[in-house]
Amino acid sequence: MQHVLHKLNRLGLLDERAVTDAARLIDQGEPFEQAVLSVDGLKEDRLLSVLAKEFGVELIDLEGVVPPRELLSRLPAHVLSRRKLLPIDEADGRLRVATSTLCDSSGIDELRVVTGMEIEAVLAPSDQIAKALGKHLGVGAATMQSLMQHGGITVVDEDDEGVDLADDAEDASIIQFVNQVLVEAIERRATDVHFEPFEEKLSVRYRVDGVLQEATLPADVRRFQAAIVSRLKILSHLDIAEKRLPQDGRIKLMVAGREVDVRVSVIPMLYGEAVVLRLLDRSSTLVGLQGLGMEGEDLRGFSKVLGLPHGIVLVTGPTGSGKTTTLYASLAQINDVERKIITIEDPIEYHLEGVNQIQVDTKTGLSFSKGLRAILRHDPDVVLIGEIRDRETADIAVQASLTGHLVFSTLHTNDAPGAITRLIDMGVEPFLVASSLEMVVAQRLVRLICGDCREPITIVDADRVRVEYGSDLPDTLYHGRGCSACGGTGYRGRKGIFELMPITDELRSHITENASSQVIRRTAIAQGMKSLRQDGWRLIQSGLTTVEEVLRVTKDERATGKLLDDSNTGGA
Repeated sequence: MQHVLHKLNRLGLLDERAVTDAARLIDQGEPFEQAVLSVDGLKEDRLLSVLAKEFGVELIDLEGVVPPRELLSRLPAHVLSRRKLLPIDEADGRLRVATSTLCDSSGIDELRVVTGMEIEAVLAPSDQIAKALGKHLGVGAATMQSLMQHGGITVVDEDDEGVDLADDAEDASIIQFVNQVLVEAIERRATDVHFEPFEEKLSVRYRVDGVLQEATLPADVRRFQAAIVSRLKILSHLDIAEKRLPQDGRIKLMVAGREVDVRVSVIPMLYGEAVVLRLLDRSSTLVGLQGLGMEGEDLRGFSKVLGLPHGIVLVTGPTGSGKTTTLYASLAQINDVERKIITIEDPIEYHLEGVNQIQVDTKTGLSFSKGLRAILRHDPDVVLIGEIRDRETADIAVQASLTGHLVFSTLHTNDAPGAITRLIDMGVEPFLVASSLEMVVAQRLVRLICGDCREPITIVDADRVRVEYGSDLPDTLYHGRGCSACGGTGYRGRKGIFELMPITDELRSHITENASSQVIRRTAIAQGMKSLRQDGWRLIQSGLTTVEEVLRVTKDERATGKLLDDSNTGGA
């Protein structure tokens, strides 16, 4: 392969030293492509382009390539996965296979021996091959095929006694399958993984950017559902023999140097136990308020509230709307040596330097209310309560704010005015709510258009949107075409939209009079509050998201008429 190295040198892709180092690695038995890519900053696509021309081999883009399912079913999945080979098609007994290691023919040779077919190699980038294998073979396909060939794992009925399921669950193939699911979930940036048993199949779904995506699985995986659940129970230190009651546990993982905390929930369903994993990436960087998406007057108003000596600041929204992240960003902004900050959370999602953090533990009796009482004896300036869940916690939070503490917490309500009625419904006196509350922030997360496949929508589509939602849309509207980077969704990443309601004197009067949330909302809008949908308009104007996405996350606001018509944004 010396002539290829010298050609790379002539093309200016490798310098003399890189050629020498690569040749040494090749002599030591390292595959050609791996050796070349490891000694220099050469990109794989440039190398593959040179190899394709040098050897007269086709270089293909796997985007949109769908191998015939019947063909995949006849080929050994364990060889394809291990050797990183993707079958493309078959004609006249000749199999076309994509590889990224043309110079290492051992994988092609093994497939030729196993199948007895003549094989034509084509080149494709390794990352495209890996994604295509996961998509078309399914997660853990090689593992499942190996289990089927060896008779699989015997799973006893739940009524059988005297059998330790750990022996089955600890089978290396099941361990490998579970690991592959977890690794793929983390690579997809999933926040949750759902294992759902049905009569004919086991479904695995990943929640990515707030939307569930179904994973491709081998057809026979349903047979091993009980063993997979047992493996997850063992990892999270749960009772594998208990199948009739819900259980909760935790797993700590290290994946590619990243610490991931996994919360595990197991619930018996009609066709077996369902498992949901919540993934918390401990190594993720805490973003600031601007990084969350707060801008302009909203950012200035919220920053002003953070400087108050006492009062309550509430962040509201459904599960997964980024409430806790907003509170952490707030604490990070005011965290200094002059303030003592204590939090009580369930769970602790980020570790903040200089902040005292307490984990709720119901097993030992450390609840939010009990922990909060103890916190107030530690002379804090700022207190963060993970969530106000009951009247006792709400009462203590109000008393803490009235005695000189700045209190942050979350509530599950659809909009900002709804937080006030929720506190009063819990039993907190309206005058206490009016005296202690300083600001309520409602928020949602909207998906951003993928930067790799972002493009303007057609004139016809743009005109249709303008007719439906108003002519004051921006001149150019964008969408994501769908690509490998975004998994074909057209979206990648999320940003917050916010509804900020500072508690003015007029609003305090409404609260004391126990006015309805509709009255409070009308007054807040008259005083300049933007609804969630109006704030989402800001991201549409910037070309960062789509009209459809803003409507999806603000569907509790009436969607008739023009998008920014204030008369259609009231009520939740």
